[in-house]
Amino acid sequence: MVMFWVSLLAISILLYVLLDGADLGIGILFASTRGEEERHVMLSAVEPIWDGNETWLVVTGVILWGAFPVVYATLLSAFYLPLFLMLAGLILRGVAFEFRNKTQRMRWIWDLSFAGGSLIASFMQGITVGALVEGLQVTNGQYSGGDFGWLTPFAALCGIGLCLGYALLGACWLVKKCDAEVRDRAHRQIRVLAVSVLVFLVVVFVYALTEHLPILHRWIDRPYLFAFPAIGAIAAIVLGHSILSLNDRWPFYMVALIFVSAFGTLALSFWPYMIPFVVTVDEAAAPRSSLEFMFWGGAVVFPLMLLYTLVSYTVFRGKIKTTAVHY
Repeated sequence: MVMFWVSLLAISILLYVLLDGADLGIGILFASTRGEEERHVMLSAVEPIWDGNETWLVVTGVILWGAFPVVYATLLSAFYLPLFLMLAGLILRGVAFEFRNKTQRMRWIWDLSFAGGSLIASFMQGITVGALVEGLQVTNGQYSGGDFGWLTPFAALCGIGLCLGYALLGACWLVKKCDAEVRDRAHRQIRVLAVSVLVFLVVVFVYALTEHLPILHRWIDRPYLFAFPAIGAIAAIVLGHSILSLNDRWPFYMVALIFVSAFGTLALSFWPYMIPFVVTVDEAAAPRSSLEFMFWGGAVVFPLMLLYTLVSYTVFRGKIKTTAVHY
């Protein structure tokens, strides 16, 4: 039963990163686009599937709250401020997304809010991941790292890296969905962002080596983990070829595969800990009776959500039509 909820949690986090990550990336790139028509096209590329993408963040929070309350309580104690700022950024970009089409004179404010909210949310998510990788200070089952214990150079570096990664994912989505100037600009951005992400990965690896982060010992103890970086490397090679050939379809899938390989590497490096290296899965799980009580809701609702996501992306597949863009 515990593994059932661990699997649902992993799927929810991964789907959020891939789907809403593209939305956040487009928001980050929004600031670099000045043409009003191009901005409308960028928004139209995510408008049909916008709300459904963010649902997976809600699902992640609900699963943590119900199935792993110890993790939920510890993470909220440790990351109260970054999570608050992340949610504020998500709310700001959501409001800006709806309001910018209702005004002409003040549209620049909502454009700035959309880009800024996306950047803040992405950066805070990256900081959270970085702090978890570096390790949280927990004493007697309680977080004891202080209000800003999560704010370290490594965490800030991971925040920047995730912003770059989301921007790359968003640029690849624009290439996949758009034509003309938006697609051409995104192709140019992919080249710069791909190199930036590669540099980030090298810097993070060197930092981890010099600081002797605990996660590196997992790689030594579990050599099979190198299969995931190998998959990511193959995806990066295909990505490079697709960039040079100006392919519209493959960049998004290859960057998504790179994210999947990174997620798999982290998840298996942490296992069996949910809060590395402090709280294990079994220690974090709710009583079996609670997990069994929630099982039927998860067994029914979760597949329906997956089906809805699949159908929505199938219905709105293909390139968007600029003539259908609303003003």
